[in-house]
Amino acid sequence: MAGNDARLTVLGSATPFPSADNACSGYLLSAGDTHVWMDAGTGTLAQLQRHIAFEQLDAIWISHLHADHTADLLTAFYAALYSGIRLPAPIPLYGPTGIADRLAHFLTNSARRSPIESAFEVHELHDGHRVRVGPLELTSAEVAHGMPAFAVRIEDKGADGGGVLVYSGDTAPCASLVGLAAGCDVLLCEADSSTVPAGEPRVHHTPEEAGKTARRAGAHRLVVTHVGPGMTPGDAVSRARMSYDGPVGHAAPGSTFALGRAEAG
Repeated sequence: MAGNDARLTVLGSATPFPSADNACSGYLLSAGDTHVWMDAGTGTLAQLQRHIAFEQLDAIWISHLHADHTADLLTAFYAALYSGIRLPAPIPLYGPTGIADRLAHFLTNSARRSPIESAFEVHELHDGHRVRVGPLELTSAEVAHGMPAFAVRIEDKGADGGGVLVYSGDTAPCASLVGLAAGCDVLLCEADSSTVPAGEPRVHHTPEEAGKTARRAGAHRLVVTHVGPGMTPGDAVSRARMSYDGPVGHAAPGSTFALGRAEAG
């Protein structure tokens, strides 16, 4: 893996709700002692704790505000404030505009607004947003999901780094994702749609389109994720290979991918 260190672990990749053996969308980015929780779908907080303690998180990055990517932020709020964990400071939370008020609206049970900012140091994403978390640099780009939504390019800037992984979030095929993923080592791309919907706005990729996005970006490897209920992961991988000649894998829960070009662990 890049620098023998930077990696992404799949906490869950199910949609639109968790299955018995797969949580919703969530990933753990790790580089040495640096840890970023990327999307917080239902069930991912439990899976996160198989790998690190909650208080070891350095940041949280959220692609968009649909529940299958955010629901576990609600229980993370309770973990941060009411579980006996002592955080040195609120956890930096990067997400779309309005994320703090969305959480507060759900969690507030009295006339007093829930103290979201006591748990999370909120930073709202915008197209081109860039932040450094330890050796990891995260660059966000707005994508096409019918609502404010972002993809992210993660670059390992450590001394032994150099690997690049791009995560699509949820999106229809779009030029901004292709541009963000240009030349990346690994493209982690959603493949929710089994067919192209007729007469409806596009908000997801089919597996074939995920392959085309990887090919157009010049990605060195494709990993399909967020595979919709109308397909098996094997189906999605096979279909993606029809439009992309590079290696194709699936984001199976518990699997680990290097930010560079090494194979999954």
